Amino acid sequence: MNTYRLAVLTALGLSILPVAQAQEPSSAPIRAGMIGLDTSHVPAFAGLFNNPNAAGDVAGIKVVAGYPGGTDLPASHDRVEKFTEGLRAKGIAIVDSIPKLLEQVDVVMLESVDGRIHLQEAIPVIKAGKPLWIDKPAAGSLADAIAIYELAKRHHVPVFSSSSLRFGELQTLKNNEEVGAILGASTWGPCSYSTGTPDLFFYGIHGVEPLFAIMGTGCETVSRVATKNVDFVTGTWKDGRVGSYRGIRTGQASAGAMIYGAKGIVPLGKVGNYEDLCREIARFFKSGKAPVSAEETLEVLAFMEAADESKRQNGAPVALAGVLEKAKAEAAAKLKE
Repeated sequence: MNTYRLAVLTALGLSILPVAQAQEPSSAPIRAGMIGLDTSHVPAFAGLFNNPNAAGDVAGIKVVAGYPGGTDLPASHDRVEKFTEGLRAKGIAIVDSIPKLLEQVDVVMLESVDGRIHLQEAIPVIKAGKPLWIDKPAAGSLADAIAIYELAKRHHVPVFSSSSLRFGELQTLKNNEEVGAILGASTWGPCSYSTGTPDLFFYGIHGVEPLFAIMGTGCETVSRVATKNVDFVTGTWKDGRVGSYRGIRTGQASAGAMIYGAKGIVPLGKVGNYEDLCREIARFFKSGKAPVSAEETLEVLAFMEAADESKRQNGAPVALAGVLEKAKAEAAAKLKE
């Protein structure tokens, strides 16, 4: 800058600040913390992210700390110590509170197997402004999930939750020219229940997520047939399309899907796996953009809660609109507390 211009600016009381030099991208990994060390997903995900040979999207994320958490649910109580010690043996720091975890990490993976505590565990993470991945289900109830997403919206914190089965081959198959416009879908898989949450939240979600990945949002009514060995849940979409989920408890129970298209009927050859999911989690942490919208996740949960209500009404169709309206009122009350 010439001397004359500098003198004029100085006389006007303006200062000249040096232009900041462009910073080189940091090579340090994104530090991830895990809340709830009571599911097999914990060692599996930590192994993928902390693999020294990790490549592509998964590279650049490192699990550095974990908070054991846990509840009296047998699936939690009976496994938390084992998985906690497994992480400790890998050099991952184990802390005794969520606030201590948040001091050491950039992003959080909420892994607690008991969905009933997801809301209370998510609150401090969201208030701390940390991007949050929530393992399935997003919460123990639709109302809790709505509260989580509403709180995240207020604090401008990205949140993402999903089953791994909606990714992988399914994402390309549903756009296959041989299928054409999607007219309907059937999905199936194992379906065990967990105390205190709607029946399909614990394991049925692995089949319901792909159903919505194929069909999209817009389901209006749900009806359910429930027996000792199987749940059969049918959804009718606003454009007249029909999709179904079969939850299996006896016999062969591997997960799968069938897509009914305008041009062809195509089976899903391979469902998504942990690697597919971790790639999506990594992309989410790096971009702050969730691959599944809050609206779709909440409709998935509404579908499953409506299935419970249909069971109580002996299989009668239940409108998702009513289920969502009731849950929103409950969520608003929770957020006032």
